[in-house]
Amino acid sequence: MNFDYQYHGSSSVSNSASGTGMNFVPDATREPTFFRGELSHKLPFREAISALHDVVVSDLRWKPKDREDYKAWAQEQEDIWIAEAVAEGQQAQARMAEVNDRLIEMRSQRAAVMQPFYEARQKYFNHLYQVNKDYWFVLDPVITVHPDCVFFECFSQDESTYGRLACKYDVFQNVGEFACGTTNIDYSDSLYQEFQKIRGYKTTQFAIDPSGFEAKTEGEDAYKEVKIDLPDSWVRGFLQVSSAMTLPAATVELHPMDVHNICFMLRRHKEKLGPRSLRFILKPGQPVTLRFDPWNYEVRCPRSIYHGSEETEVRIWGRRRLLTLQRLVPVAKRFTVRLLGYGMPSFFEADLGNMIYTLGISGWTANDWSRMGNFDLMAPRQQVDQHTVDQVYAGLKATWFAEPDQLASRLGLDRSIVLGALSLLTQAGRVIFDAHDGVYRVRELSREPLSFEQYRYANEREQKAYDLVAAGAAQVWVEDQQGRKQMKGRTNFNGYVHETKLTIDADERIVAGQCNCNFFQQNALRQGPCEHMLALRIAHQRKS
Repeated sequence: MNFDYQYHGSSSVSNSASGTGMNFVPDATREPTFFRGELSHKLPFREAISALHDVVVSDLRWKPKDREDYKAWAQEQEDIWIAEAVAEGQQAQARMAEVNDRLIEMRSQRAAVMQPFYEARQKYFNHLYQVNKDYWFVLDPVITVHPDCVFFECFSQDESTYGRLACKYDVFQNVGEFACGTTNIDYSDSLYQEFQKIRGYKTTQFAIDPSGFEAKTEGEDAYKEVKIDLPDSWVRGFLQVSSAMTLPAATVELHPMDVHNICFMLRRHKEKLGPRSLRFILKPGQPVTLRFDPWNYEVRCPRSIYHGSEETEVRIWGRRRLLTLQRLVPVAKRFTVRLLGYGMPSFFEADLGNMIYTLGISGWTANDWSRMGNFDLMAPRQQVDQHTVDQVYAGLKATWFAEPDQLASRLGLDRSIVLGALSLLTQAGRVIFDAHDGVYRVRELSREPLSFEQYRYANEREQKAYDLVAAGAAQVWVEDQQGRKQMKGRTNFNGYVHETKLTIDADERIVAGQCNCNFFQQNALRQGPCEHMLALRIAHQRKS
């Protein structure tokens, strides 16, 4: 997908003995979005925005060792090794030594000749890394201005980690005029370095500069145009994060010192063999226990009591991504952890007073958000026509954020219809769910609404489910149990019979399931429901 950005200049930070001015330059091709204010919580903001930068530059994908030099050397040595193997007599050995000496001399001469090139290339790469981040990162952070807060969003380079920093207006004083909306901001590495100069005794001005939208034609040269061909995985990853935030989860509150202990264990110990998981052992009314594999080291959290109703153990992978939380430990009041399940994504929220920093990590590092999650398939799937979707979006944009019940009451629509429309809008990149406040917020990921059909399907399972229903191969029986729907049924297609069970909560979300198909036996719900579960759900919707 091609994204075109146009910035009127570059984001900058100006420092003096008495104050700091931070000026973010937004994308001038979007609708006007701007904000001005003076930071009152300077140090927590500095640490939070720096932690967000740690997410942007994070890339924990396995990288093979560069063996090109060894291969080149081995190729050069091959003739010598062959000569050594077949050489006979003193004359052949003398000739071989002479050739070997000549080769050594030539290699030293080549190294001397190429050294200026290697130095110039490295200098260029260093310059490129500092000056033009667009060649290193696929997208600048997304920033959204709302009536009650400003929030930044970003993805890591390996697309397995999501970062979000929401700043309530209490973080600022002397707030000036602002215009709500979403835009991309020009965010360079030099800007990050300037953030480190923020001090508590200095006045810090924060601005998303509205002048980027006011330049006339004669100032066109001042614009910096950036055209980036984004992979679909980046866009789909944002959509999957939004869908995963709506799913039910086990919630744990951790004291900042407990998060410090997690980071301390990860820094002190480096595993060489798997498993590389972190286990949350949760017992009602008792302190949370953390177990680090493969050493079976346990860390008890006496300050963090689990208040859930059921005993459970949740295991997550890719734990080294949690090291991006280190900077927040001194300034955080508490951390709230939302665990979606065994091998499922998890969200770590740092409460910084009037700021909320959210770190979302996928089930494991190699499992990025876009390819294997498919959490949108577990979201509410009520059939909603386009007119109703537009009506719900217009109602939400009137206040910019709202709870589903409030929106349903205001629009006079059934709650399930509103949830279905919000799910479609989330998957189209127009709405995001704020798990901390429990509201849906308008957030246009791109200037033009994304193609729902293009990003809805990351695989063929849902399409297969519709094919099963169209062929009359799905039978379903439904029981209502304490606000939940218990679905039982079978699919019979081409001689294959699959017995399936499904549990849907009051918010029309899939929370549990069982099937005897191969996909479910291998993955459970960690990669979303199988086509047989989806077929039961679709068949029930068409009957009701």
